[in-house]
Amino acid sequence: MNRNKLKGRIIIGLTGFSVILILAIIVIMISIIIYNGRSNFTWEFLTKFPTDGMTKGGIFPAIYGTALMVIVMSIAAVPFGTITAIYLTEYAKENSVISKTIRFAVRTLAVVPSIIFGLFGLGFFIKFVGGNIDNIFLGGTLKWAQPNILWASLTMALLTLPVVIVSVEEAMRAVPKEMREASLALGATKWQTIIKVVIPGSISGIMTGTILAVSRGAGEVAPILFTGAAYYLASLPTSLSDQFMNLGYHIYIMSTQSTNVDATMPIQYATTMVLLLLTFTLNFTAVIIRARIRRKKV
Repeated sequence: MNRNKLKGRIIIGLTGFSVILILAIIVIMISIIIYNGRSNFTWEFLTKFPTDGMTKGGIFPAIYGTALMVIVMSIAAVPFGTITAIYLTEYAKENSVISKTIRFAVRTLAVVPSIIFGLFGLGFFIKFVGGNIDNIFLGGTLKWAQPNILWASLTMALLTLPVVIVSVEEAMRAVPKEMREASLALGATKWQTIIKVVIPGSISGIMTGTILAVSRGAGEVAPILFTGAAYYLASLPTSLSDQFMNLGYHIYIMSTQSTNVDATMPIQYATTMVLLLLTFTLNFTAVIIRARIRRKKV
């Protein structure tokens, strides 16, 4: 056996071992979570409020709050990220100062620790924006200058914005230049070309960005520590100015500040199961939508 063949087999072996190792870690992790949380994973657990100092009962408020936060976050992040990507791909010159500045800002945002986003949300959304809204429109009555689901969702939207921008920009750049030129040659305006050609051609990339944003947003805890998550609520949030319970934050609280951590261990595993299922369900829904859009385009 010559040296090149030996090197090739070693590389194949290493890459195959890496794939098997990653799959094994995922399977073991999910198996442990399912095994330890299966006894508490019941309909009552999914639909009831916590009771007895959160050592019994269900996690419905946390499920509801997480889903609501992800929806509001997506409504804020996806359109704004898509508009930014449209500007970068269709209007801004590649080497212009503005384009370079925006890309530098996006790359910087992508590497900022999530806890920093939480502190920013506390200072900007709650203290500055919320404080001014209360002072100007509500005569100083405290309503928006406190943690709530809106500020938490907007903070999470900022956290996920770089993912959306980069994925949508890459998808738009993948649309062939000839399709843009053909549209313009037929008399369409720049904006009509974007609406009728570029966005439909990159819709799968937009959905991919949404999938990645939702996945990260649903599992993050640090940004909502200061901006909206509550330890316990006896009722569901009824407006965007209310605080909310969150699955990730609920797991953190149960594992660090519970009155009896050992007694709540099965609840922690079951809550983790629900968080994973919620994330997988949201992702799977987006994947189905993306696949249907692709089939229609073929």
